[in-house]
Amino acid sequence: MNPLEWARARPGEPCTVTFDGRPLPALPGQTVAAALWAAGVTAWRSTRGTGRPRGVFCGIGVCFDCLVTVNGRPNQRACLVPVRPGDVIRTQEGTGRDDD
Repeated sequence: MNPLEWARARPGEPCTVTFDGRPLPALPGQTVAAALWAAGVTAWRSTRGTGRPRGVFCGIGVCFDCLVTVNGRPNQRACLVPVRPGDVIRTQEGTGRDDD
C-alpha cells in the first residue's frame, strides 16, 4: 500500500524544483530533504576539510549535516526548509561561501 493512502494524505499537485541543474518533482509541504530523498538523492553537502559527503543525520534541525544552498542562500537546513515551486537547490561545498 502507498504510504500516502495510509495517512489519507492529500498533498496537492506536484511542483518542480531544480537540484544541481536537474528538475525534480516535489509535493507541497515537503521539506527540501524529503524531496531530495524521494528523488534518490542521499547526499548534498561536502565537509569543508575533507570533502566527505553529507545528507540528513538527525532530520529535526538539531545538527547541520543537511546544509544546502537554496535560491542562492547557503547554509539552509534541508530538513526544515519547505520546497516552493521553482526553487533552485544546489549541493553545498564546505561553508557554501566563496571564502572557503
